[in-house]
Amino acid sequence: MSNNDLVLVKQLIEQRQKEVAPDIPASEYFQLFVSEQALKDHDLSYDEISQGIVDGGGDGGIDGIFLFVSGSLMAEPADAAEFKRGVPVELVFIQAKASSGFSEAAIDKFLSSTRDLLDLNSDLETLAAVYRADLLGKIADFRETYISLTSKFPKFSIRYYYASLGTEVHPNVERKVVPLNALVESLFSPVDFGFEFLTASKILELARTSPSTAHQLRLAESPIATGDQGYLCLVGLRDYGAFITEDNGYLKERIFEGNVRDYQGNTEVNKAIRDTLINPGDEDFWWLNNGISITCASATLSGKTLTLEDPEVVNGLQTSREIFHVFSSGKQEDNTRNVLVRVLVPGEEESRDRIIRATNSQTSIPIASLRATDRIHRNIEEFLAARGFFYDRRKNYYKNLGKPVKSIISISTLAQFFLSCAMRDPGNARARPSSLLKRDEDYKRIFDEAHPLAVYYVCAVLGRKVEYALRSEGCKVEQSHWNNVKYYALMLLGLRLGGGILPSMQQIAEVDAKAVDDNICLQCVHDVWEEYCDLGGTDKVAKGNELGRKLIEKHRQSVQS
Repeated sequence: MSNNDLVLVKQLIEQRQKEVAPDIPASEYFQLFVSEQALKDHDLSYDEISQGIVDGGGDGGIDGIFLFVSGSLMAEPADAAEFKRGVPVELVFIQAKASSGFSEAAIDKFLSSTRDLLDLNSDLETLAAVYRADLLGKIADFRETYISLTSKFPKFSIRYYYASLGTEVHPNVERKVVPLNALVESLFSPVDFGFEFLTASKILELARTSPSTAHQLRLAESPIATGDQGYLCLVGLRDYGAFITEDNGYLKERIFEGNVRDYQGNTEVNKAIRDTLINPGDEDFWWLNNGISITCASATLSGKTLTLEDPEVVNGLQTSREIFHVFSSGKQEDNTRNVLVRVLVPGEEESRDRIIRATNSQTSIPIASLRATDRIHRNIEEFLAARGFFYDRRKNYYKNLGKPVKSIISISTLAQFFLSCAMRDPGNARARPSSLLKRDEDYKRIFDEAHPLAVYYVCAVLGRKVEYALRSEGCKVEQSHWNNVKYYALMLLGLRLGGGILPSMQQIAEVDAKAVDDNICLQCVHDVWEEYCDLGGTDKVAKGNELGRKLIEKHRQSVQS
C-alpha cells in the first residue's frame, strides 16, 4: 500500500469526526466509522449503527454485531411468516481498533466467542458472567430468528470484519482465519463464511466509494415518453427481477424505502400474484396486474435501457417482492412475460409525496399504512429543523448532507422516545422497535395530528440528553445495559419534568427541554438502574412491564408525600 494511505485515512477520520461527532471519543467514532464503511451497501443510519455497537468489557472481541434478513437490519427477532423459502440471513461481526496492526489474539477472541455464542445447544444464561448483556441480547435475537426460519431453509452467511490502521496483515495472523472458518462450518451447515481484514488502504477505499445511485432498467419495448417527466414502459419480468436484485442476490431494500407499505406477507392478494407468476395462462402478466410505479431524480433513455438516478419503488411493493421471490429461485428461465412500469420524475419532494399517496390510496389499505408521506411527518420535520434537529423522514437524507450525528433522529427512534416519554410505555419501546411503525394501532397512537408538535421536539431533546447522561463520566450504569435503561430513564424524566403524577401530553410539550440540567437526567438514570438491578437486570426485565409500573408507582408516592 502507499505510505500516504495511512496519513490520508487518519486525516479523513479526524475530519469526519470534527464535522459529525466531535463530542464522542475518537476510539468510539472509529468503530462507528468502520462499521459504516463495512456495511455501506446496507446504507444504515447512525442510530442503526450505534445500536449494533457492543464494545466494552465482556465483548468477546466483538465491537459490532448486525443481523440482516433478506437484506434488512433486524432490531428484534424476525417474524418468519413474512419470509419465503431460501431467505438470505446474514450475521455480521466487526472488530475495529485504531491500532497500528493486526494481532493473532484478536482472531483468537473471535474463535472463543463464536464457540460460546453460536452453539445453539449452549445456554446463554450461563454466559452472563462472561459476556456483556447487550451482546447476549443480540445473540438471543439471532438464535430466535435463525431457529424460527429453519423451515424456510435460509441461505445463511456469517461475515467477520477486522479493522485497524495497520498497513499489512502478517501470515501468522491470516492463518488464524482457517480454524475460525472450520469452527463456523462445524456449527452450521450449510453456511457461507467470510472474513475480511480492513487495512488502512481498504478503509480509505471504502470511504471513497458511495453506494451507486444509478440503476439500469432494461425494457421489452421502446417506452412511451411524457416529455422530461417520465416514461410508460413494458419490462420483462426477468429484467425487472434483475433491476431490484443486488449482485449478491439480496433484494435492493433501499430502493423500496419510499414505499409506504411494508411487505404484507402471505396474504390472498400476494398468493394471487404469485400464482399468476408461476402458472402463466394465455394472458401476459401486465394484463392481470396494476403494475409498478417508480420515482427517480432523473431518467435517461439509451436504446431500450433506462438509467434511473436514485430510483424508489413507490407503488407495487407486493408485486415486486413476489417477482423477486419467484425469479431468485431460478425456476422461471422460460418466463418471457412483462410487467407494466411507470417511471416518474417529480420536480419537488411534495410532488413525490402526492404521487405515493395517490397511487397507494387507489387500493384497499389502511390509511395508517401511509407512513413517511403523512402530513404529520413533514410537519415534525419542519418544526424540529427550526430548532436544530433533523428528522430523518427520508432515511439518511441528513446523514448524506453531513449533519451531526446527535442532531439527526430517525422516525423509529423518535417513535421509541415518544412512546417512552409521552406515553409511558418504555417496555414496548425497548422490545419492539421495528414493529412500532408496522402495527396500525401503535402507529396511530404515536403519530396523531392531535398531539402538539412541541411534544415530539421535547421527546427528541430529552431522549438525546438521557443518552448523553449514560455516556457521562459520572454514570454508574454498565455500558452493556445502556439500551435497557435508556427508555425507562426517559419515561421517569418526563414524569418529573411534566408535573403531577401522570403529566398530560400538553404538559410534556411545555417542558423547556433545552434548559434541563444534565444532573437531573443522570439522577433519573441512576434511579432506574437501581430498580432495574433489583428486578434482575436482564433483557427480559427491560422488555416487560413490571419495571415501568414500579417506577410510576414510586413517582406517584413521591408526588403525594
